[in-house]
Amino acid sequence: MELLLPKIGLLAWTLLAFLIVFFILRKLAWPAIIKGLRERENTISEALATAQKVKEEMALMKSENETLLAKAREERAAMLKEARETKDRIINEAKEQAKTEANKIITEAQAAINTQKMAALTEVKNQVGKLVIEVSEKVLRRELANKEAQEAHIKGMVDSVKLN
Repeated sequence: MELLLPKIGLLAWTLLAFLIVFFILRKLAWPAIIKGLRERENTISEALATAQKVKEEMALMKSENETLLAKAREERAAMLKEARETKDRIINEAKEQAKTEANKIITEAQAAINTQKMAALTEVKNQVGKLVIEVSEKVLRRELANKEAQEAHIKGMVDSVKLN
């Protein structure tokens, strides 16, 4: 039991050693420890403030990025719409131009056909007229070979003209 219960002398010397170490630490170590703790506290609070600023900036940048992204989507949609409209307009213009060219070619072809048709009809009429004249001339020469037949024929023609 003696080991468990210390004597008064031991307690006094232990207390004296503790107080000496306490005062030495208080004079020399405590200010450095307190200063280090305050610096660490300031560093931590500054880091927290910086983190909060960064967090706010990130939120702001995120909203700006979303705004820019929405604007870019709108611009892309507008550009696609404009491209589609331009494509449709070009296609329609090409169709109209093709129709115009086709109508022009058809009109020119019809005019050429009509011209050739008229020329052919005129040629046929001329040839028919020549043939009729030649045939009539041959028929009349044969029938009017003598003078009496000629006079009778002329008289008949004069009478038919007067009746009409």
